[in-house]
Amino acid sequence: MEELSISLPIAERSYRLAIDKEHEELFRSAAKLIDKRIKDYSGSYAYKDKQDLLAMVALEYATGYLQNDKLLSEKEILWREKLLAIDQALDEQCKF
Repeated sequence: MEELSISLPIAERSYRLAIDKEHEELFRSAAKLIDKRIKDYSGSYAYKDKQDLLAMVALEYATGYLQNDKLLSEKEILWREKLLAIDQALDEQCKF
């Protein structure tokens, strides 16, 4: 994989990163999304500095990640149960 050195602006600061070239657009989109959410929060909440806004954005995305992770775990359990039932039904049919 080809590594690329990029600079991403987030909350009026520039962050240098070394990433796989294939992930460049993903990182740039993520930085833009973070800045958009910072702007949204700045219009809705009182804050002292950008760190307050970054904390709110981090909390938003962390809770979203945890909700998605829980949902995926629940779906995985349901799929396993369904697959087990199918497997048992197939075993019963093969016995005849």
